[in-house]
Amino acid sequence: MSKKQDKIFDIALFKRLFQYIKPYKFVFSVLVLLVILLAVFSAATPHVTRLAIDDSIAGDNPKEFLFYITIMFAILILQTIFQLAFIYYAAWLGQTLVVDVRIKLFDHLLRFKMKYYDNSSVGVLITRAVTDMERIADIFGQGLFMIFRDLLTMAVVFGVMVYTNWRLSLIVFIMLPVLLYATRVFQKYMKKAFEEVRTEVSNLNSFVQERLTGMKILQLFTRETVEYENFKKINARHKKGWLKTVWYNSIFFPLADLSSSVTIGLVAWYGGLNVVLEGKVTEGVLVAFIMYVPMLFRPLRQIADKFNTLQMGMVAANRVFKVIDTTSQIDDTGTHVAEHFKGHLKFDNVFFSYVEDEEVLKGVSFDVNAGETVAIVGATGAGKSTIINLLNRFYEIKDGVICVDDIDIREVTLASLRTQIAVVLQDVFLFADTILNNITLNHPEITEAQVHQAAKEIGIHDFIMSLPNGYHYNVKERGVMLSSGQRQLISFLRAYVTNPSILVLDEATSSVDSYSEQLIQNATDKITKGRTSIVIAHRLATVKKADKIIVMDAGNIVEQGTHKELLKKENGYYKNLYEVQFLQEEEVI
Repeated sequence: MSKKQDKIFDIALFKRLFQYIKPYKFVFSVLVLLVILLAVFSAATPHVTRLAIDDSIAGDNPKEFLFYITIMFAILILQTIFQLAFIYYAAWLGQTLVVDVRIKLFDHLLRFKMKYYDNSSVGVLITRAVTDMERIADIFGQGLFMIFRDLLTMAVVFGVMVYTNWRLSLIVFIMLPVLLYATRVFQKYMKKAFEEVRTEVSNLNSFVQERLTGMKILQLFTRETVEYENFKKINARHKKGWLKTVWYNSIFFPLADLSSSVTIGLVAWYGGLNVVLEGKVTEGVLVAFIMYVPMLFRPLRQIADKFNTLQMGMVAANRVFKVIDTTSQIDDTGTHVAEHFKGHLKFDNVFFSYVEDEEVLKGVSFDVNAGETVAIVGATGAGKSTIINLLNRFYEIKDGVICVDDIDIREVTLASLRTQIAVVLQDVFLFADTILNNITLNHPEITEAQVHQAAKEIGIHDFIMSLPNGYHYNVKERGVMLSSGQRQLISFLRAYVTNPSILVLDEATSSVDSYSEQLIQNATDKITKGRTSIVIAHRLATVKKADKIIVMDAGNIVEQGTHKELLKKENGYYKNLYEVQFLQEEEVI
């Protein structure tokens, strides 16, 4: 473990977290004032008790006793009010701060490259955005201000004790170094334990999230028993991490209680002898010191407990800030705002690799004229989908240039570029929401009437209206209430309603029924008409209708031309592909 990780308290990390408090300086100032008042009132109660015993009871002046009781009652009422305000505003500040941090984190996640998500666990990121955030809130709600209050209480009690009787104070202070040392050792080991716990929580979240998402695969391949055993192992590691914290607590807190009890016993013994034999200590002072000892030792015990909370929050904050500090965004340095593209596309000697030294595109060059439909065919892994990803700048190219209307797409702002390019993917993702919201994605300028009109134009309005509640039908998580063909129809409408300049279709229909396929074919014809379209073709009908066919193999363009032109090439790649794949489809049709 590095020195920075081995620190009990990371000052630099805390300073960074403290920056988020600046907008709430007033509440912070109120909390500081409340902490001071609570510390003063805590020390005042034993002092008033001493006066009541010495001046009223021992001094044979019972009339003043009611006066002291009234003061103690007033202190109790004020202390209760201040305590309520302190707890509420400390929690309020923690939750408000976390809202700001979580928004910043999510905003950061929205702008990451796809490569970041390719290499990251969704479960871990969920832990950062949800569970870790609650631990950060606890820094202020249950950690920092509680520790500050306890430390100030100890300081005030310490001063009052010394002022009242330094001999009795010396007995108390002899025991403090032992507890202070034990506290420091406890905090050091607890920090390591909490780091282990947070790691196992992330692993557990990641494992559960992936298995729930892929439950159909697990059941299809009868992996229930295997995954059950794997889960037991991860759960056992999580339990082991937590048991370490329990073990450290079970050692420290009894030791703290024992130290307090021994100290009270010594004070009672020494102070009692002085009262009885020498009269150097009054009864009131002895009672006050017996009250002071828990007030000095209990905060130290609570500080250790709250420090656990603080450390868990700091570990969580460190993990969250690591994500925020990650620079994995596409450079949005373009200045050209594209309001509309004519649709002329050009790939000029484009090289790209997902993994270093493993090129997926090897100098790809092609032109697509405005309004043309281009079909891209080739074997799996040829680089077809990569072209879609690069056109939308989900990834940065290694070399070469991609232009739209003779403008390098890196010179166009990301938002305007992606607004003008609509993509229908093979794997359609729908949110757990209504069909209408999945189509508009809550775009304020797209009305329900426009959606209805667009659906009628591409021929799927009747299909949507046949569903319960029509456009307001909730498709549930990932659109499980719809078939694959129906989900793809929704994705066609989602693309069409935005009226894009360029359309990209990953047109996979092998798993849909004939009715949905016919609707998809009609929708394809409608939305590609009159606009530049790139289609990763899986059906013969689309290939034949394309103005140009680009044939890819292992990251290279091996052939280009129309359907008829490519069929004329003897031993051509497309001709062989057509005879093996598309000709069989034509015979079935």
